[in-house]
Formats: sequence, structure tokens, C-alpha cells
Amino acid sequence: MADSSNTSSSTAATTTANPPAIRSWADEADEIDQAEKSSAANENDSAEPQIGSLQIDETKRVKNSTLDDPEDSRIEAVTSGDTLYKSAKRFEDLNLSPELLKGLYVEMKFERPSKIQEISLPMILTPPYKNLIAQAHNGSGKTTCFVLGMLSRVDPKLAAPQALCICPTRELAIQNMEVLLKMGKFTGITSELAIPADAANYIPVSKRPPVSAQVVIGTPGTINKWVTARKLGMSCMKILVFDEADHMLAETGFQDDSIRIMKAIVKASADSQVLLFSATFGENVKAFVTKIVRDLFVKDYNQMFVKKEELSLDSVKQYKVQCPDELSKVMVIKDKILELGQKVGQTIIFVRTKNGASMLHKSLVDYGYEVTTIQGALKQEDRDKIIKEFKEGLTQVLISTDLLARGFDQSQVNLVVNYDLPVRHESPSEPDHEVYLHRIGRAGRFGRKGAIFNLLCNDRDSMLMSKIENHFNSQVTEIASWRSDEDFENALKKAGLL
Repeated sequence: MADSSNTSSSTAATTTANPPAIRSWADEADEIDQAEKSSAANENDSAEPQIGSLQIDETKRVKNSTLDDPEDSRIEAVTSGDTLYKSAKRFEDLNLSPELLKGLYVEMKFERPSKIQEISLPMILTPPYKNLIAQAHNGSGKTTCFVLGMLSRVDPKLAAPQALCICPTRELAIQNMEVLLKMGKFTGITSELAIPADAANYIPVSKRPPVSAQVVIGTPGTINKWVTARKLGMSCMKILVFDEADHMLAETGFQDDSIRIMKAIVKASADSQVLLFSATFGENVKAFVTKIVRDLFVKDYNQMFVKKEELSLDSVKQYKVQCPDELSKVMVIKDKILELGQKVGQTIIFVRTKNGASMLHKSLVDYGYEVTTIQGALKQEDRDKIIKEFKEGLTQVLISTDLLARGFDQSQVNLVVNYDLPVRHESPSEPDHEVYLHRIGRAGRFGRKGAIFNLLCNDRDSMLMSKIENHFNSQVTEIASWRSDEDFENALKKAGLL
């Protein structure tokens, strides 16, 4: 996206007035900018609000074929207060403007709300506007929920920031902006990206004009700098969204920055609505998120969760491959997965470290394969170019650290390879279940078929895989031989890809 210092009346201006940030949550052993750290949230306990629980089962509804919306999915909605919410079977049930409805049907080409949208959108859009903590599986339509929430709350006549969405990576911020531009095409609502600029477009924050765009989407470091420099005002803010909220509010993520932004909004506009969306919420993070929302915003909030055992995607098939050594892992990718993968769509290969990404990239290029690699140490413009080429289908194979594990939407990705299994940074002998779930969610987006190959080459890998299987209560099928073309072809046939 090109940078601009002005915001037009109908499209987004993507001004990016910060130097490249060195923080990137996705890469192991990345540097952390200590200067951006701030005080933690107030830890004083307060009384729990009175909350009633309600089970919503819409299993008999006609399935929306464009989204991963399994018939037997059960969503737990926990509502507070006495507001009654009715499921939205049609977008017309939500009292949206004609311009927004046109964006949903003409630009987004939606037919009806997905199950997640049926339940969450009334909770987002019904006055009095309550905060929402929402967890739902990948490909279920979460982005539509919060983008529609932001667009529906904006007054197009007020040239001031009214909606703010915060994301952990520039890639996710750009992707969310693309959805907002598409959905809001006919509304005249203005928007702006707040992400680290590449060197060629860098403007000191002191020299940029104050933000007048009505919707701002960006990363926490850049947003905090704009707020601190009084370039991004909060006095007219109506709605605050955290995408991938579990990481945004985890101690190992952007907790300090996120809390600072929340406090700035509470101070300037106490009635703002807060939406926290993620595909996963660990129990510790869920407790902390709940406490922050309750303590800082001191008002009722609703919750929506999908049962843990239903989080793994039914539309993808998972496999494990025992490889005797590192070279055989490369051979499996080269001779089996990539050769067969050319027939079925695009492939993402996840590695644990930047060094691992570079090593695998060199090995595959040396064998004559065209692959691209993305990781946090690349220049911002190079990262953007790699993502753009992959999204446009110009490249078929992308090697990535966990930079793209969360939220990255590309409907043509049918294969995901875990070259390295994800582990917890603070405890490398334990798998990171949430990251695993996010990774496999890159394949089979929007209900399409997909296959996952986990490459194991020692006892530690086998132990990690076993723990993942136990956690999700799901046995992963083993490929009989890493050398067998037939075994891999059969695996892809069972996944519905051949």
C-alpha cells in the first residue's frame, strides 16, 4: 500500500509515520524495544458482574457454504444485564445502513451471516453498546464482525477518529484494512493505517498532521506514538477493537502498549465499546483479559466462546511424518509435498526461527524451487512485497516464521507444513497449542479442504506431537513412510485435494 499524508473522503490514506519497529512478536529471539514498555494494569480486584449463561444451538440452520461453519458447532454466549439479543439470520436484521448492506452483498458477496456473526453481531450492534470478549475458530468470519461493528458506529459527518483496531503485525493490519475498504466502499467513511513506515516514506511523527480519518487500523507501537505525540485524538472514540486479543494482552505480547491505549481511551472517552477477538484464549490470558475489561471500563460485558474441542478445523486433515534427520525433512518437502502441492494450491511452511527460515529457503532454492520467505528481520517494504505476490498467486510456496500464523487469510492455501512444531518460548519442551491451532488454520480457509503435514525427526518432536494430540483429544494420522510417493498421494486424496 502506498503511503499518503492525506485522507480522502471515500478511501483510506495509509500514512505510516514511524521508523521500522524492531519488535515482532512472531519471531523467536527477536529484540524487544524496552523503551516502549510501560506500567502494567491496576491489579486491584473488583466484584464480578452478575452474569447469566445462555446456550445457543443453531445446528438446524442452512450452512453458509463460504465459511467454516460446522453443523454441530455449539457457541456459548454469556450475556450480562437484561438486554435481550436475537440471532441475526439476515444482515437486514441488524439495522444497518443501505450503504453497508450494499458493501456486504455487492463487494463482499455475502449471502447471510455465518453462525459466529449471527450471535456476535447483535451483541456488538445493539444499544446499550456493551464490551465483548469473543473467541471463535479461524475462518468463521470474525473479521467481518468487528469491521462491521466499526463501520456501523462511525458518524460519516464527523471528521475525527471514532473507531480504532489494533493488530499484532503490520500484515494483519493491512489485511484488515483491505476488508474495511471493501465492506465500507459505499459509505464514504475515511480510514488510515498506523503501521511502521518503510525508510523511503518515513516522516517524523512531529511533522505529520493530526489524524482526521474516522477509522484507524494499526500496530500498538505506532498507535501509542501517535497518541503520545497528540496526533491521534481519543475524545470522539466510540469503539476499540483488539484483533488477536489473546496475544495483544499476554505478558509475552503487547500487554503494556495495549493497556496504555485502553487507559488513554478510558480517560478521553469513557463510554467507548471494546471488542476483543481471537481464535484462542488460554485460561490465564482469558482471566487477565476479563479483569482488564472489567476494571478499566467498569461496565457490563458479554462473552462468546466456542467449546475447546470444536476449535480444531474439521475441514483439514492432519498428518505426521517421521523423518530420520534434517535432510530427510527437506527431501520430504521437495520431493513429496511441493511436487504434489503444485496440483492443489498454495503452501505455507512454518519454521521456528529466522535462521531456520533462511536455511530451508537456501536448501529449496539450491534444488531449483521458487520459494519466498518472510520473517520479522526483513525490511517493511520487502515484507509487503512478499505478501502481495503470494496473495496475488505469483508465488506458490511461502516459508514463514509465526509472523503469519495468526489471522493471515489466503483462500488458495491448501497445504501447511510444520517444518518445526511450535513450542512455548519460556518452556521449549512444551508445545504451544494456540500457535499450532493458528498455523493449521491457514489451510482450508472458509470451509475449503486442506492438509497439514507435521515433520518429526527425533524423540523430542514425537513427544511434542503427542502432547498436541492429547491437548486436542485428536489422533493425528501417521504417514507410513517418508519415502513413499503413494502414501503422500493417498493422504492428499483423503484430504479431498486430489
